[in-house]
Amino acid sequence: MDNDYIAILKPAEEHSSAKFTRLADTLHATGMCVRYTSGPLILFGTEGISTLSLPNGGILIGHLFTQDGVVVRDSVGFPRLSDPTQILKHILETYWGAYLIIQPDTRHPGAFTMTRAPSAAGNLPCIWSIKDGTGFLTSDVSLAIRVLLYRKQINWDFIAHRLRHPGIKTERTGFTGLVELLPGCSLRTSRSETSVQQAWSPWDFVAREHRYRDPRDAAAQVRHSVESAVRAWTGMDRSILLELSGGLDSSIVAACLRDCHEHVICCNLVTPVPGVDERQYARQMARQLSTELHTEHLGFDNARFDFTPPPNSVAPTTGLLQYAVDKALEAAAEYHGATAYYTGGGGDSVFCYLRTAAPSTDAWRAHRFSTAITAARDLASVHQCTFWKATRLTLSKLRRPLRSPFHPDPTFLTPNPAYAEQEAHPWFAAPMDALPGDRERIFDLAGNQLFESQAARGYRRSLRFPLLSQPVIEACLRAPSWMWIAGGRNRAVARTAFSDLLPPDVLNRQSKATYMSYLGAVYERNKHQIEDFLLSGRLRSQGFLDTCAISTFFSKPLLPRDRTFLRMFDLCMVENWVRHQP
Repeated sequence: MDNDYIAILKPAEEHSSAKFTRLADTLHATGMCVRYTSGPLILFGTEGISTLSLPNGGILIGHLFTQDGVVVRDSVGFPRLSDPTQILKHILETYWGAYLIIQPDTRHPGAFTMTRAPSAAGNLPCIWSIKDGTGFLTSDVSLAIRVLLYRKQINWDFIAHRLRHPGIKTERTGFTGLVELLPGCSLRTSRSETSVQQAWSPWDFVAREHRYRDPRDAAAQVRHSVESAVRAWTGMDRSILLELSGGLDSSIVAACLRDCHEHVICCNLVTPVPGVDERQYARQMARQLSTELHTEHLGFDNARFDFTPPPNSVAPTTGLLQYAVDKALEAAAEYHGATAYYTGGGGDSVFCYLRTAAPSTDAWRAHRFSTAITAARDLASVHQCTFWKATRLTLSKLRRPLRSPFHPDPTFLTPNPAYAEQEAHPWFAAPMDALPGDRERIFDLAGNQLFESQAARGYRRSLRFPLLSQPVIEACLRAPSWMWIAGGRNRAVARTAFSDLLPPDVLNRQSKATYMSYLGAVYERNKHQIEDFLLSGRLRSQGFLDTCAISTFFSKPLLPRDRTFLRMFDLCMVENWVRHQP
């Protein structure tokens, strides 16, 4: 990738050692060269890497934009700040992007603070392994392996946690001693200690004093933030492959591309069975971009559970369906010469698509009687039930304990005492007075960080999630959850914001496509191979799988509406990843 980097923290006694010279020579041979040095830290980057020098000797790797989506090419406009903490605060509050900031601590030689952008929208990861001020941080662990700074060893505690909590993103990776710096977090390292803390929190934007009062203001700000984010990203890419499903989220991204980029290829996926064909909606959006809609077919043979993960993979994230989608879109990008993928991924979470009574409950908790009554009516319309049922659900949710972000899934697992304790995402630390709907959508947003590494197609080309950009997230969080069901429509603020740019069929659409029929057919065609794959693999040898329960499930016909087979796909994803590791 154009922005691949590796920053190395050298031991004090090896500042000019032969070992480091060999390491540098190896990196130079792969096209990387020194981009920055500060004390014991040396940053290597690719030829096309974007960097920005910061006041007080720091550096920013990646892309930085203004709130209006204009790329920042130097720090001339920065205020004259000398304190690294104030410089970081200024960047987090004034700009956004996909970046990693490295700041030396001038008061403590050898100490550094590294901060990752709050958003995972631009696909700039940060993986680190540092002890006693020595180690590395990189965008691609294969770089560290290549120069013998790291050797893979599976972290079985992580695998145990991943099996039981499949939807939770944590800082741990599938390898021992290798940690991911999560979006919005800062890593501070010195010769004596290493620590991680939050530098940005989504909870700041749902606070009462920051909420929009007028739905029109909310819609205007959401529109501005999305348009600015899309405009900013398009300035980075020569040719765009837009993954246009025909749903609301990808259609909004398409609408923002109408005047932003001259070379956009719209691509839609279809399967041999019903459930995914949304071309009637996607064609309408493609026509508004004055471009053709290209179709890629996901055949049953495309869906594989035994494949080689990309070399930068540090955890099991790519499953059977994702692999099929990746291959289809990679073929389309190669054929059309696209340099980047654009997707509406994350839109449901950002646009507060909650399927519970939480929005109405939030309105009651906010102590606005008239707003609460309206929200209950809207909730009834969204879920097509009576007002009285919607009110009953609201009151029931008010009385119940708050929803936990942990939803363990022990299906087909042994009750193994070796299972690690549950590990939380930093965003799970909700304020005591947090509203139920705000809890649910921020927990969902944390889960969206799985997207960043889920799609292997992002290894060779940039993968952009414009709707997960920082200003979009901030603007959407400021709109209270009850505004998002106004008029009995889900994602109502986004619909209002882009009402003049979307075809009526897309704007008013309430249905969503599903791959369930396709996945069910894939399961039926491969169930015996899947059973053999799981019962002869490493997860079984480690004692994680309940083999009797698995054999019993495969021996019976799949009942209508039974979605348990999806758990088998998830187990296969983890099994496939561990099989390809040492």
